[in-house]
Amino acid sequence: MLPKFFILVAIAWLSGHAVAQQTSPAPPQVKVNVLNVCTPSAEEQKEIAAALSKVPKQPVFTPDFEVARGRSTLSGGDLFRAGANNNTAGEPVSAAWVRMRRDFSSTSVFSNVQYSFSKDAKQMIETLVLHVRDPKELAQLSVEDEASAVTSAAAMLSNSTPVSRIRLERFGKPSVVLARCTGTPGEPMADQSAYEPLFRDASLVMSRYRTLLEAPRTVPDELAKLGSATFPTRAKKPVREKAQP
Repeated sequence: MLPKFFILVAIAWLSGHAVAQQTSPAPPQVKVNVLNVCTPSAEEQKEIAAALSKVPKQPVFTPDFEVARGRSTLSGGDLFRAGANNNTAGEPVSAAWVRMRRDFSSTSVFSNVQYSFSKDAKQMIETLVLHVRDPKELAQLSVEDEASAVTSAAAMLSNSTPVSRIRLERFGKPSVVLARCTGTPGEPMADQSAYEPLFRDASLVMSRYRTLLEAPRTVPDELAKLGSATFPTRAKKPVREKAQP
């Protein structure tokens, strides 16, 4: 009778172990969206053109506004996660920045526009972001341009720097991005002649709002305040002198 009992226990344990293996949750599936930023599809080009056409040419702003300035330091790891992996040495990069915001009137498709200008030792980046008031499909539109830091911020802002990147953030869908692409060693440069009208329209939007937000005057003034700013340092504790024996 005793051996039969052990056999039944073994059978029950094996059955339970098999059921546990069958009911164990499967590992979660990881979905990776690869953006074709150099040659977007015809449908994506239509979406970019439609978004740019919605930007008001003569916007009506509310009295509310924001102007901020600061200095930020990113480590090599932060830069890598942000996609700026051209900093191969991994040194921290310090950038001075100025940010402005204006709100549109309630009748506008967009709720507000944010403009930012950042400058580090190598380059200057200008970004314009427009947030959609009722994001059903399009959530926000952003355009960006950049220039070498060998010139001054005032010189860059006095000229119309061509936009180098257009991005659509869509509600519940992957982003749509169009960026100027240069060839890599051993690979031919992508033919982007078909996208020049989109780059041209985006550059006009940037130029128009740069003027409307008075960036050529505000940005150099705010950067100058950063250059003259001094920050308090922690006072050192006084060193006690040893008593003479």
